[in-house]
Amino acid sequence: MRSRAICLTLFLLLAVAHAQFGGRRGPPGRVPDFDRGSVPQWELRPSFKEDCFTFARIKYRSSAPERSSYAWWTDYPAADLNLSWRLHQLTSMSVHPDGKFVEILDPKLFDYPFLFMSGVPNIEVSEEEVRTLRRYLLNGGFMMVDDFWGEANWDHFYREVVKRVLPDREPEELPLAHPIFHCVFDLKEKPQIPNVGHAMRFRGTGITWEVPDGKTPHYRGVTDVKGRLMMLICHNTDNGDGWEEEATDPYYFTEFSEKKAYPLGINILFYVMTH
Repeated sequence: MRSRAICLTLFLLLAVAHAQFGGRRGPPGRVPDFDRGSVPQWELRPSFKEDCFTFARIKYRSSAPERSSYAWWTDYPAADLNLSWRLHQLTSMSVHPDGKFVEILDPKLFDYPFLFMSGVPNIEVSEEEVRTLRRYLLNGGFMMVDDFWGEANWDHFYREVVKRVLPDREPEELPLAHPIFHCVFDLKEKPQIPNVGHAMRFRGTGITWEVPDGKTPHYRGVTDVKGRLMMLICHNTDNGDGWEEEATDPYYFTEFSEKKAYPLGINILFYVMTH
């Protein structure tokens, strides 16, 4: 995993700092199965097939009803495909065109220095999964958690995952001055990104929160003893919908995908893979 991280630092010469997102608006809406929609396909250069960046999503168990959006497949696969495409399009990274999803106990988990977890209010993890995630994070891995709202959902994730996996560490709110908000794109605020339906319903009102006790977006980091960021927990915001639903409506693309979700996603990857 460390050697992959070192290889991926080659994308320091990013072309995104002044790039434009215009042009293609991505695939339409939700994709029920793995279907690329209109996301372009590309080929990896042979020399980078084993050392490319892969957007890897954790497939976890959940007590949520089968059709609930609170499950591992929240925003899958369009969010994964769109972000991968934008990274390929706007940066010098070698990016896997399909991405992967991986179960916690799969040995391949340790092949990916970056993991994404979404829709976690009903997540359930076993003791063996807790030990595996702890080993992954302490050995140099990073996990981004996204798309859950309100204090009750925070309390569940904090108890079920954070304090079981890393009992000796405590999440801390990242200040706006943290480089993760400025290292490539200079964000003026900690972005709050609603799902596309909510954004369209409350267009023009300034309301971007989805629940009454979710008005403030939180970006909480968990670091190791040396200060390395192991986990970034994005609470009261839905970055994944900003990637997934970029094509649904021009207003949503302009206000949330282009200005917030993609710049933050690129910043997170840049920061994590170079630290």
